[in-house]
Amino acid sequence: MKVSVNVECSPEEARAFLGLPDVSSVNELLVNETRARFEKNLELVDPVGLMRQWTAMGGAMTDQFMTMMTQAARAGAGEDENGET
Repeated sequence: MKVSVNVECSPEEARAFLGLPDVSSVNELLVNETRARFEKNLELVDPVGLMRQWTAMGGAMTDQFMTMMTQAARAGAGEDENGET
């Protein structure tokens, strides 16, 4: 026998029914604190300096990533570093 029961209630009502704590005030505090920190740190970001760092590392990082992927593909195919099986 299969029985299905559908209950329509809000998340707050479900938490109260199951005896779970109401953490909405803690959640609101954390969200507000995170937002305040994000806005504060956003003012400190220098977009030009950030782009300069990213572009300077771009070529080297791309080469390192390609080397890593090639090594992983060879290892997966059972080849050694010289491409021999």
